[in-house]
Amino acid sequence: MSRLRDLPWRHTRDPWAILVSEVMLQQTHVRRVVPKWHAFMDEFPTAASCAAAPLGDVLRAWQGLGYPRRAKNLHATATRVTELGTFPDTLDGLLALPGVGQYTARALLAFAFESDAAVVDTNIARVYARHAGRALKPREVQRLADAASPAGDAWAWNQCLMDLGAMLCRPANPGCIECPLRSECAWVRDGGDDPAVGSAGVSRTQAPFAGSDREARGALMRASGVGCITDLAGAAQCAPERALMLAIALEAEGLLRRTTSGWTLP
Repeated sequence: MSRLRDLPWRHTRDPWAILVSEVMLQQTHVRRVVPKWHAFMDEFPTAASCAAAPLGDVLRAWQGLGYPRRAKNLHATATRVTELGTFPDTLDGLLALPGVGQYTARALLAFAFESDAAVVDTNIARVYARHAGRALKPREVQRLADAASPAGDAWAWNQCLMDLGAMLCRPANPGCIECPLRSECAWVRDGGDDPAVGSAGVSRTQAPFAGSDREARGALMRASGVGCITDLAGAAQCAPERALMLAIALEAEGLLRRTTSGWTLP
């Protein structure tokens, strides 16, 4: 691994642009995110432009990425940042934003503000577990990351670790021979079962998408505005009873709105 991946959000320190990328990258592969990130940033180039738009417009721009609650939280965060007049630049301030957790807050500190912050995403968590040779608990992996992060170089350090996990220390068929940490990796030394499986922060294999509630929920949202629940069920290719149950759940989450003429995005 000779250089970092050329990802568009790595060419900016704009906290809004970086927040959009980080939220999109949660549970979504980078190849799918890149074109959606460009399109979303073209439509909502600032937090203020996103806050000024109806939530329905943000949800439409998000379609194709899944997990629409992420878009709702992003819209809420844009609203709060606009009210504040700027992005917070401290851990506590960022954690107070809607939907921003420990990982996203630290990513903003490191990648937007270039502050000393150790980021632990699924790729980095896998590197630390394999390097330690055992499954790690959440506080333990964050403590290891904090201790290893060099002062004054958080941006490059975290990006390098992310790419190490994504390109060499992969979930399957890792490129251990090329890994710069090979000589000190406990898993390479001791062998055995992969210690990253079940370790804190390391993503697990998702249930199949085809036929899942996630697939049907996405179809219902894309078909919103077509009218009655029977129409939505047809668009989602599921039974009307299931479509109604899912639509009611989406309504409770603020992702669909029931009107006298049917169902629509908020």
